Amino acid sequence: MAGAGDLQELTELVADLLGAPATLEDRDFHLVAYAAHGGAIDPVRMESILHRRATEEVRSRFERYGIARATGPVRIPADPAAGVLGRVCLPVRWRSVTYGYLWLLDDEGRIGDDLLARAAPLSERAGLLMARQSRERADLGWQLADLLSAHAEVRTSAAAALAEALEPPLVVAVLRTPDAEPQPLNPWLLPRSVLTTTWERDHVLAIPHDASSTETIVARARRLLEERGSGPVAAGLSDPCPDLARVREGWLRARVAARAAGTAAEAAGEAAGGVTRAWSDLGALRLLRLGDDDSLAQTVLTPGISRFLEPKHAELARTALTYLDHAGSVHATAAVLNVHRQTLYHRLRRIEEITGLVLSDGRDRLTLHLALTIAPHLGR
Repeated sequence: MAGAGDLQELTELVADLLGAPATLEDRDFHLVAYAAHGGAIDPVRMESILHRRATEEVRSRFERYGIARATGPVRIPADPAAGVLGRVCLPVRWRSVTYGYLWLLDDEGRIGDDLLARAAPLSERAGLLMARQSRERADLGWQLADLLSAHAEVRTSAAAALAEALEPPLVVAVLRTPDAEPQPLNPWLLPRSVLTTTWERDHVLAIPHDASSTETIVARARRLLEERGSGPVAAGLSDPCPDLARVREGWLRARVAARAAGTAAEAAGEAAGGVTRAWSDLGALRLLRLGDDDSLAQTVLTPGISRFLEPKHAELARTALTYLDHAGSVHATAAVLNVHRQTLYHRLRRIEEITGLVLSDGRDRLTLHLALTIAPHLGR
């Protein structure tokens, strides 16, 4: 695969040839590579380097000069009031398609047409590499989707095709947004070792297992979705998949974790953005992986518990969950709820009356605790 290293080297060659700081961005103005040459810098270049993308204001400003349709260099005048230096844009194209832009700071107009002509082959080479990488990443994304298929033969074929691109162990991450038809993430903004696709409304990432980098990659993907305006993002992580044959199961587990993250945030009255849950930390919520919601509801919801979970009993349900979470300790429960013990005893009696369960019976406590744990996640 054409690598980021190749594009970094080309960007440095252009900077040296033209004697100016250079920045390579994709057609969505996300940073691909940059090269320093002297100390010239302005807010636009600094923003691109620090945040790995240009702002929408900058994008609108530069696109007004027709760079998306240009087939040759475009000179962008300075804007002294905004502190923006003059620059030259070299459209990075291949076979009449624009894949990105090479930007050269040139506030003094030192880069002549002869130098720009000498840089044209380098710009064309960058276009070829970006076109090739775009096509190869798209193909890998489709193969990752096949790895999630319910059909074993499709998964087997995909595993063979991805054997060189994905090296286990892998963590599967699921990022879920309210979008009915999520648009794929821009792969240029994720490490080359990470593959991404969309599958059954999920943004799915296959990440080489490294505890230190997984969190960073998920946070970056979350920011990309939030910047796109996709709404709150809940994320879930699988346990490490030892081989490609286990990636589908990893996805199914990560889906449960993302679902739990979204429900927990909603219950707390918070946006799901920033909430990540891992399969390894879900406890009894792993049962969500084992059956459909109707089957699970029939398993954990007795008629009495169903009555108990009606909205009018919300305070009693919170009391019951707190009591069970604290192993039936009246002292600890009263402290957490900030109520008198006699008030708590009264509530516990009401809980038994409504549910038909006996809280001094271990099996009844288990039945109610499981229902209170699982029920908020059903039907979501």
